[in-house]
Amino acid sequence: MSMHDSRGYDVKPKTGDLFPWFALQVRSRCEAGVANHLHGQGFERFLPLYRLRKRWSDRIKEVEVPLFPGYLFCRFDPHDRLPVLKTPGVMQIVGFRNGPAPVDESEVLALQTLVAAGAPHQPWPFLATGERVRIESGPLLGLEGILIEVKSSHRLVLSVTLLQRSVAVEIDSAFVQPLGSGVARPLPKTEARLPTLPVTV
Repeated sequence: MSMHDSRGYDVKPKTGDLFPWFALQVRSRCEAGVANHLHGQGFERFLPLYRLRKRWSDRIKEVEVPLFPGYLFCRFDPHDRLPVLKTPGVMQIVGFRNGPAPVDESEVLALQTLVAAGAPHQPWPFLATGERVRIESGPLLGLEGILIEVKSSHRLVLSVTLLQRSVAVEIDSAFVQPLGSGVARPLPKTEARLPTLPVTV
């Protein structure tokens, strides 16, 4: 049974019989529409958002925009991917020459935990190395990532290795437990440009 966050996006518990998560590249500004289409077809999908302050002519307005513009996540059987590829707005499935590449389950779960907690977060340059920590208290309990210091404040950086994208959330350093220095798995040089699976099947 699916659970839903405050924005209606599916959040399922991690179980062994679910298909992997995949990243879909979609047309610009069509992320929410594609997510709704996929939901209507019965697919579990996840579109992480964040709040962005935009200046209009007479005011500043806070809006929700995709955390990774042009991408969203979806669970499906990679051997039966045609319904996903035929969804309006879907351009391709992120992968390599031998086919779609699944996204690390723990990375998507960490993003879901972050979004569900409602903690302010924002896109961040991809980090490959740094001091890895685990949050030991509060709504982000259990999250692991790289700890950085920015202007006397501390932030936890979570990454999606396949997309080479990261997100940062401000945290209280008193609530973290060091895990030792870690290295995010880099993509091989031949795959660094994220070759993708074409829509044509």
